[in-house]
Amino acid sequence: MEPGTVDRSVILVLALVAAACSSAPALSWSEQLLADRAEKDRAFREGDTSPLKPGDKATFKGLSYFAPDESYRVPATLTPTPEDASRIVKMPTSTGELRDMVRVGRLTFVLKGQSLKLSAFVEAGERGADRLFVPFSDLTTGTETYAGGRYLDLTRSPSGFYDLDFNRAYHPYCFYNPTYDCPYPPAENRLPVAVRAGERLPKN
Repeated sequence: MEPGTVDRSVILVLALVAAACSSAPALSWSEQLLADRAEKDRAFREGDTSPLKPGDKATFKGLSYFAPDESYRVPATLTPTPEDASRIVKMPTSTGELRDMVRVGRLTFVLKGQSLKLSAFVEAGERGADRLFVPFSDLTTGTETYAGGRYLDLTRSPSGFYDLDFNRAYHPYCFYNPTYDCPYPPAENRLPVAVRAGERLPKN
């Protein structure tokens, strides 16, 4: 082999290794969920935007969750509500303020055999936002989960169809730090079922 040339067999081996790495199997739904939870714990413990007070970071052992349960992951359809497009919803918050929100539609879905609805909102003035805000309460609220309710964030879908995964329900930041201003779920988003998925209160 001439000096400065590369053995073709070496190139082939490197190509095969690269292909093997690039074709690594994707994480399963539960694996991805647990990985995301671990990353959120790290961000709470180390991140500059963590809601934890500085003194709480040293003793933080991780967020509390219900075990992953794919039965709480359901398809949902968003029906726009044009009649609400110009109406401001005054949503009370944890600091006693009122947050101006706009209802963009209602999500309809079936959970545990029950047909249910949740309203989806955006901040007033951000109606072209890519994220939908879905605050809710359920029969675990105040006992197994935070009394101020929980949230879901959804990436806006042009099709109107959504993957509604309550395993990704989370407590608002005011649960960890009362200086945060967090909207409370409106009465229309009180679910008549126990949603034992997502973040929960720490077990004693």
